[in-house]
Amino acid sequence: MNVGLIFLLGICLYSIPLIELIVILIKEYRKGHKVSFKSLRRFLKYNVIFAVILISGVGILSHTNYLDYEGPMTFDKYDEITFKNFRGLEFFKKSLYGSERFAYVYTSIDYEIQDNFVRIQSLFHPSRSFVYKKNSNSQELLTHEKYHIKITELFVRKAKEKVSELLDIESDKIRSIIRECDLDEQKFQDEYDYETFHSYVLSEQKRYEERVDSLLDLLAEFKKPKIYFNEKN
Repeated sequence: MNVGLIFLLGICLYSIPLIELIVILIKEYRKGHKVSFKSLRRFLKYNVIFAVILISGVGILSHTNYLDYEGPMTFDKYDEITFKNFRGLEFFKKSLYGSERFAYVYTSIDYEIQDNFVRIQSLFHPSRSFVYKKNSNSQELLTHEKYHIKITELFVRKAKEKVSELLDIESDKIRSIIRECDLDEQKFQDEYDYETFHSYVLSEQKRYEERVDSLLDLLAEFKKPKIYFNEKN
């Protein structure tokens, strides 16, 4: 069903009790009865509260699907990821450039700074990632989305390489390195989507796959999440 029609239907159903109450008050007024608007004000008050709660709930679920929650997955679980792990909800967007064949993956860079080590790792968030058709069998689309995860891992390894060059744990410098890598990652992610047209340009998709895999291999020594100081990797 069209999302606009769903909202229109919801508004109509939501308005029926209010309209009925207004009609009753008008009839009573025309009969010469004293009309109290307290019930109308009370009705409006509780309905506004209900509407705020409902809209907030939809917003929260659009951000993270807590109804079918699955925690973040680290890169070592990469091979296990399928579209079954894409648990996020999408209430509004139903097509991408007119096609229903689309998905969205959410990744992040997580880090922890301790006295003798720094942990930096990439995370895939299942409950914030979604695929329009849950039963999609498109291996090409899944591969495209999973390479977004690899790209995040690539820049995590770049960050660990730079951190490993520090002589000591310097929190401000480490945070600066991670912020810089995060910005570079987002730029790379956007270029990846643009050049491959979200997986539709097969030649560019293959080129990026080879490029990302090659760069990951070059940084294989930074595969482990922790960088130890006074005890390298």
